[in-house]
Amino acid sequence: MESEVFERIREYLADQLDVDPDKISPDSDIVNDFGADSLDVIDMITTLSDEFGIDIPDEDIETFHTVGDVAAYVEERI
Repeated sequence: MESEVFERIREYLADQLDVDPDKISPDSDIVNDFGADSLDVIDMITTLSDEFGIDIPDEDIETFHTVGDVAAYVEERI
């Protein structure tokens, strides 16, 4: 069972990147699987920072490859 954080991130990505939410799993690679570019990633980080009330430093963004990476990062900080 996926976490609530993962579900919220999946909904956001599905909407932002026009991807079927059923195709988004924790192992999905944000750039390679969905064609996200750096601007998409920055928009996602900004939105998630606001939504979850956390600060995500630029150097941490480089560690985000999969949807699961992002969800785990957010969960550790909320």
